Amino acid sequence: PAAAAAASRSRHGASTASPASASTVAAAARGVRARVFGGSAGGCLGPRRQGQGASVAAMAGAAADDTPKTETKKLWGGRFSEDIDPLMEKFNESLSFDRRMAQEDIRGSQGYARALAKTGIITDAERDQLVEGLVVVGAEWAADAFEVKAGDEDIHTANERRLGEVIGTVAGKLHTGRSRNDQVATDTRMWLRAQLVILRGYLRELIVVAVERAEREVDVVMPGFTHLQSAQTVRWSHWLLSHAAAWQRDDMRIADLMPRVNTLPLGSGALAGNPFGVDRQALAADLGFARVCPNSMDAVSDRDYVSETMFWASTTMIHLSRWSEDLIIYSSQQFAFVKLSDAYSTGSSLMPQKKNPDALELLRGKAGRLLGTLTGFMCVMKGTPTTYNKDFQEAWEGLFDTVDTMSDCLQIAAGCLATLKIDPEKMKAGLSADMLATDLAEYLVRKGVPFRETHHISGAAVKMAEDRGVSLSDLTVEDLKPLCDAFEADVVGVWSYEKSAESRDTEGGSSRRSVLEQCAKLRKYLEDTESELQTA
Repeated sequence: PAAAAAASRSRHGASTASPASASTVAAAARGVRARVFGGSAGGCLGPRRQGQGASVAAMAGAAADDTPKTETKKLWGGRFSEDIDPLMEKFNESLSFDRRMAQEDIRGSQGYARALAKTGIITDAERDQLVEGLVVVGAEWAADAFEVKAGDEDIHTANERRLGEVIGTVAGKLHTGRSRNDQVATDTRMWLRAQLVILRGYLRELIVVAVERAEREVDVVMPGFTHLQSAQTVRWSHWLLSHAAAWQRDDMRIADLMPRVNTLPLGSGALAGNPFGVDRQALAADLGFARVCPNSMDAVSDRDYVSETMFWASTTMIHLSRWSEDLIIYSSQQFAFVKLSDAYSTGSSLMPQKKNPDALELLRGKAGRLLGTLTGFMCVMKGTPTTYNKDFQEAWEGLFDTVDTMSDCLQIAAGCLATLKIDPEKMKAGLSADMLATDLAEYLVRKGVPFRETHHISGAAVKMAEDRGVSLSDLTVEDLKPLCDAFEADVVGVWSYEKSAESRDTEGGSSRRSVLEQCAKLRKYLEDTESELQTA
């Protein structure tokens, strides 16, 4: 899992698209040249520079006669007469982080071109030029061969500028009736829905690891704690499943979130809607969305799907943080219930004997950071008027970091849990007879004594043992009789930790039967909801 986490990491400067080979780029270029420009599909593309994908210079050359020789223009520049301040250029740009949505921007634009053609505002031939030219641009991104130029302030601008270089002036028709307002909302939803499916898969893998360990180690008993004080006897498996139950809620939460993410804003324009009769339902089906945003003003203004994702991540990380804290305590020398794998631990630069639970501590720490990200984003949104505002751009870095962090954390957590070793004897040694005081009270309840009385009687027995300096289980029937004449010789049966755990045999309890039932229910839940990962 650690290796998978490292491999899956895709930070702000990189695209999340799968790498394409040089041959893929070359084939895409040849296809465009043949179909769009009527040129030969033969030839080859030489290397752009050592260490990168194949050159795509030939693609732009194919459109040279059709491409006006003008300076790079902003998508919005016609109203302005003065150059933008270079610092403002840097302050305003988002390509450094939204480039990871390059492929979503490509696919969304292809879908929009098809939708425009259906209205008749562009011809089928123009549609084909746009769609196939975008294939070339997407292949450049996939091969890490896309050349960013001055003026590429965001992924939308960069892709449209490059499309113009590839296919010429017809590229200017792509943005007909479309705004970056509905475009960016569409791109982020497309990107996020794919990422959530991946994250949900990692979360479910963690649940599986917990269930498998719980089934395998069901006979191990340990102290259960309240207020971090020894409380009652439980099973190690019961503890594992207590966290798996929280992770199951996290899985339910992400499933509940998905439909709201998978809602199409495209076709809303800047805010007032599309003037060319674009069929938004057909566009939604084309792009894999389940529904369309019902109001164009809300569509470009809504960022609930971002805050809900951050909330889901924060809640999940709170659960992982509490789980980590337990294991940090259990792995300390004072407890020694568990031993973490070397793969998820580090040492001290000064003290040779140290083995630090750094993976768990980082999980705990990153929970705080994601909570801060959520809080910060909510503060950004709260004062913005309807509809779109540039403040919204502040959402993306936090969203991308949230997804990246969750990807790493879920895989690291699964790795830690799968590889740690438990010490059943140390767990058993952590049990003490005073933890059976509740069982002593319940013994009297079975003899017909009201619980409120038995609670006081058991408390008196605990004090008697403390005053005598002995264990509670060392008290004899003769010692206990003065406290309550219901005590009989069979009271010795109370002093069994295994029996204490087994006595909690209700649904969700700590008995062996109940714990295995919980495992079976979790397995059934995962099985019943597996199809959601394919249909999301």
